[in-house]
Amino acid sequence: MCRFLISTPFSRRRGERKAEAGRMARSVSYVSAAKLLAMARSNPRVAIIDVRDEERSYQAHIGGSHHFSSRSFAARLPELARATGDKDTVVFHCALSKVRGPSCAKMFSDYLSETKEESGTKNIMVLERGFNGWELSGQPVCRCTDAPCKGTCSPEEPEL
Repeated sequence: MCRFLISTPFSRRRGERKAEAGRMARSVSYVSAAKLLAMARSNPRVAIIDVRDEERSYQAHIGGSHHFSSRSFAARLPELARATGDKDTVVFHCALSKVRGPSCAKMFSDYLSETKEESGTKNIMVLERGFNGWELSGQPVCRCTDAPCKGTCSPEEPEL
C-alpha cells in the first residue's frame, strides 16, 4: 500500500507554507476496489468523492458517490468539508486515480489541516486504479443521472 504524508499545509495565497503549530496533517493512503466495496457496505461513515469532470455525465459512476469536479474542486472545499464532516473515511477517485484523485485528496487534507473547523474525517484515501479499475474489476456501477447519486441504483441490465 502506497502512503504519502502531507507534512505542512500550503496556503492557497502565493504558494507560501502556512505553519500551524499543533495541527497534524492527515496522511493519504490508497485502497483497492474490493476493500472499498467491503468498507462502504459495512460502514455508512464512508464517503466516495468522484472528481472526474464531464466524463461522469456519460460514463457510469460508483453508486452513492458524490460528484465534486476537479475543475471547481478548490472553490468547493468548504462545501465538501461540510458534506463529509460526519464521515470517518473519505475516498477520492478520478478515471485512473493518477492525477486528479490524488491531487484533490491532498488538497482536501491540506484544507482540513488549515481550517479551524472540527471534522470527523480520520482517513483520506484514493481508490487504486480509479473508476476505470473499479469497473474493469467487476464492481457494481450506477448509470443514474441523480445529483447526488442516492446509491439505490439497480445493476445494469444486460444488453439484448
